[in-house]
Amino acid sequence: MAEVIEMPRLSDTMTEGVVARWLKKVGDVVKPGDLLAEIETDKATMEFEAPVGGSLLYIGVEEGKPVPIGTVIAVIGKPDEDVSAILAGRGAPAFAGEAKASTSPTAAPVQGEPSIVPSAGAERIKASPLAKAMAREAGLDLRALQGTGEGGRIIKRDIEAALQTASAPKAAAQPAPIPSPTSSYTEQPLTQMRKTIARRLTASMQEAPHFYLSLSISMERAAEWRERLNALSEVKISFNDLILKACAHALRKHPLLNASWTGEAIRLHHDIHLGFAVAVEEGLIVPVIRHADRKGLAEIAAETRALSEKARARKLSPEEYTGSTFSVSNLGMYGIEHFTAVINPPEAAILAVGAIQS
Repeated sequence: MAEVIEMPRLSDTMTEGVVARWLKKVGDVVKPGDLLAEIETDKATMEFEAPVGGSLLYIGVEEGKPVPIGTVIAVIGKPDEDVSAILAGRGAPAFAGEAKASTSPTAAPVQGEPSIVPSAGAERIKASPLAKAMAREAGLDLRALQGTGEGGRIIKRDIEAALQTASAPKAAAQPAPIPSPTSSYTEQPLTQMRKTIARRLTASMQEAPHFYLSLSISMERAAEWRERLNALSEVKISFNDLILKACAHALRKHPLLNASWTGEAIRLHHDIHLGFAVAVEEGLIVPVIRHADRKGLAEIAAETRALSEKARARKLSPEEYTGSTFSVSNLGMYGIEHFTAVINPPEAAILAVGAIQS
């Protein structure tokens, strides 16, 4: 029996998804694990694998169109299998991606469009003999006049009124208005990720009163220690790795910062799951190092690199970018000395890290 593929829930906050690109077309044979499509969620664009094997019989969602979770996006089954009953049962629309192409319907005539019928002769104009003579002498077209006589008949006063109107001085032509100058621009459609970033950060600023604390610290000993570690370790340690490890240690000592607001209570998390911001082409994503306080520097360094690479390649799984209890945003690698970050809701705080100054 054919297998219905629905728009999956790929994050805990996802309510709708977008098929950014279909990687297979109707009629293609797919195996379990083959890449079927790229799906844009509220947090990332991810590759979606075929859960079963067979022939791709139906594609029900256009590229770039947002649809709710659970919407039928495809059907996989045996070649030439009839899936019309399945689609009807799920209320799925027929789409150009169906396996069996339907015959193009004949274009329906446009309702209300008048037919052009040749006239059998000139239309009879109701006018008095005097009115006809006056019109002929003045060169007036009787068809353009509205008669005021009995039954709409054109009479003498109608001709006189028309002549008076024609002889009235015409108003001076007004100069064409000068168009107001407009600036040129380009509008870029918002991706699901950018919509989510805007929504979440706006909610954060509205619902979490921010206040900022700034402190300069000496990184001299950290730099010396990092140099010694990198001389011995196969995994190279970055300053960001040192900051993440120190942050995890500090959160264990100050658990009120490892908390979130539920609306009804303050939730103190027993586990420390550190999120760290990674810039990607579509915006920003926050991969998560779980149980960061239990991991050594080398393990944190290796995991940070692996997660960053997967984020930029759009291959993060939902569990790799959800569930953080505290986040770190580091712009030091861009030479930014100081900035204020927006709290990643529903977390209680965020650490913003600037560049090291010599």
